[in-house]
Amino acid sequence: MEKFTTRAARLNGPYDIELIERDLVCGENDIIVKNHLCGICGSDKSFYRGFMPPQTAEFRQPPEFPFLLGHESGGTVVAVGSRVADYKVGDEVISFGWNNNYADYFKAESFQLQPAPKGLDKDLAALGEPIACGMFSGMNSGVQLGDTVVVMGGGFAGQIIAQCAKLKGAYQVVVVDPLEGKLNLAKKLGADVVLNPKEQDVVAAVKKLTGGVGADVVVEAAGSAESFNAASAMIKHNGKFVFYSWVTTPITLNISRWHDDGLEFVNTCLVHHTWQQRYVWFPEVMRPLIQGTVKIKPLINAEFKLADLKQGFDFVDKDDTAIKVVFRP
Repeated sequence: MEKFTTRAARLNGPYDIELIERDLVCGENDIIVKNHLCGICGSDKSFYRGFMPPQTAEFRQPPEFPFLLGHESGGTVVAVGSRVADYKVGDEVISFGWNNNYADYFKAESFQLQPAPKGLDKDLAALGEPIACGMFSGMNSGVQLGDTVVVMGGGFAGQIIAQCAKLKGAYQVVVVDPLEGKLNLAKKLGADVVLNPKEQDVVAAVKKLTGGVGADVVVEAAGSAESFNAASAMIKHNGKFVFYSWVTTPITLNISRWHDDGLEFVNTCLVHHTWQQRYVWFPEVMRPLIQGTVKIKPLINAEFKLADLKQGFDFVDKDDTAIKVVFRP
């Protein structure tokens, strides 16, 4: 069995992250991947700040300290186990698993990987997991020609979803975020209207934009109680509530509005479906990137070397305008 020594991130506690040395042994069902690029997810930032959610099926390890961090990355297969039939050395792949991916190398099983589409920029392929989540949500949100669409949250996924909504024929796309930097970027990428909830009543603003009717589709991509309840209040009768965010703390919701106005709920986060479904859908949702119709690189704010892991996480923690920060091993 082949063995690889790698640097890898370990989160020992809140704000206590370090690179440790690990040995990865390629067992008969394993695949070893040499990383090309890895990104910081919003969930990683929450973990870094000490907010560990309850155990769910998503975790391959208990969500407790010390925690082997990282899941957004991709690269080249350098070793495969004797029972692996669907990947070979030299294949370009994308990670879809919590496999301690802030590392030079990571180990995965077949169901935790996805072949990188031919023609896709290698940096974007390495960010295929978060990109695919946003693209799948944008393409399967039920947006119709002429709709008013509100995206709550101008982070990485929100910016992708807003672009998709406009490309799908929305009459007006509204992005809501409390950070002016994210709102300015949303405007540059095609949003028609941007709203800052710190400066105005966004529910009233959306009602005014729609003649008092409310938005046809609202995408919740911010993950806060305030965002969820504003989204619930601004959707029209029988409108669509697109559920994207991962909410890690209990929140109070106005369920009565959901029931009384017959809201339609759409759960669109690609990564939480089965790997068999993901394997089929993934090429379709990534095609617009290869065609150049959805812009991703403007969302990458900063790049660090893996050796500067602590510096990169401190940057994200202190600057909430950062949308996507990456490490290059």
